[in-house]
Amino acid sequence: MIEIQDNHSRIVVTDGFHFTKPIDLIYKQPSYYHFKVVCSIDDMQLLGNFFVLVVFYLLGFFTGVFIVKLLSFLPIVYLLFAYYIDRHSFIQVKQDRLLPKIKG
Repeated sequence: MIEIQDNHSRIVVTDGFHFTKPIDLIYKQPSYYHFKVVCSIDDMQLLGNFFVLVVFYLLGFFTGVFIVKLLSFLPIVYLLFAYYIDRHSFIQVKQDRLLPKIKG
């Protein structure tokens, strides 16, 4: 939760390697912003990639087909691409709600 005093403030969220685009905070009166910082890879995508990796690895292991063994690396390549190459959209900031400032 961030308390903002000035109108037209800008924030950037970073973890040291990834960063978001600057976000403009425009409001009519001082208030509190509540943000959600999320990753572009959600839990279901991570679980799905793990499942694909395991299936292709086991198919390649039991059949001995080299192409299927290579396909087992695709989920890892996708996750590495999302983490290193597409780093500008890896961290996403979503406004959860705008809370009114409480006097007192």
